[in-house]
Order: sequence, then structure tokens, then C-alpha cells
Amino acid sequence: MPNLGQQHSIEKSRQLQRNLYLAAQKDKQRRFHALYDRIFRLDILWRAWKEVRENKGSAGIDGITFEMIEEYGVEEYLLDIQEDLQNKKYKPKPVKRVYISKPDGKQRPLGIPMDFALKEMQNRLQKE
Repeated sequence: MPNLGQQHSIEKSRQLQRNLYLAAQKDKQRRFHALYDRIFRLDILWRAWKEVRENKGSAGIDGITFEMIEEYGVEEYLLDIQEDLQNKKYKPKPVKRVYISKPDGKQRPLGIPMDFALKEMQNRLQKE
């Protein structure tokens, strides 16, 4: 659970989200071109951590679990990510976008990391 300073940071990220939402509602044609510097704000990273943790997300393609991050230290981990983002060293893996059907007939986008997709293809080919 975030301490008081982290909670304040989460409130700041909500304010940023609200401001962006209001700007988008005011001008439907508006495009936001300079948001990269917002991504690595520590309050944004803390909020992302909190939301993923609460949703009980699973390990990513890198295999890092919540337990591993907590053992390392959440704040230290987020600071490492922040540094990589600031220095433009963070390189996300490619993601394949697919759509899955929902019970109401609509479709929802789903991102499949390409490393996972390639591994699955290799496994299937090996079984044949």
C-alpha cells in the first residue's frame, strides 16, 4: 500500500488524467503530441503499479512477478523504470493486436507480446 507521499502522487496522476480528459472533451479534434514526459513521472508509475497490483495482473513476457518486484523494492524498481524511460533506454517488446468477442457481441482489443506469439508458434511446429 502506498504511503502518504505515494497517495499524494496518485492524486496528482488523477488530476493529470482529468485535465487531459477535459481538454479532449473541449476540443474533439485535439491531438496530444507531447505526453512522453508524463509517462515517466513517478506519480504515474506509482499509479500504474497500484492499479496492476490491485487487478492481480500476472508476470509479463520478462517473467518478473509481483513478489520479485516487492523483494527488490517497489520504489527502487519504479525508479529504475523511470530512469530507463527518461534516458530513452526502455524498449518495449512488439505486441500483436487481436480482437476477442465479448458476450454482448462487441469485440475487445487484446495485445499479445510477439515473444509469446513466436514461442507458441515454435511449440506448435515442434509438436507436429
